[in-house]
Amino acid sequence: MYGTIARLRIQAGRESEMVEHLNQYDATQVPGFVASAFYRADQGGDAYWLAVVFESKESYQANADSPEQDARYREFRGILAADPEWHDGEVLLRQTAPS
Repeated sequence: MYGTIARLRIQAGRESEMVEHLNQYDATQVPGFVASAFYRADQGGDAYWLAVVFESKESYQANADSPEQDARYREFRGILAADPEWHDGEVLLRQTAPS
């Protein structure tokens, strides 16, 4: 598996818009997409974290290179106060609670 963790700064008053945007992304059924999580940092203010997991580096890169993802990113970036700080890498372990 492969993915990214991003530190985000969201424009004031636009947190719910970001949640809505991310919910739409999850509904698009992007090939290779496994999971995501969106966090509000305890430090408060405009600090947030986004973690995204794909089946492979290849599926992650194919999504990143697609025109559809570029359009989604432009909408996403419009909600932010600054460019995201991305940290890409191999996912060594992903766990979920038993159903």
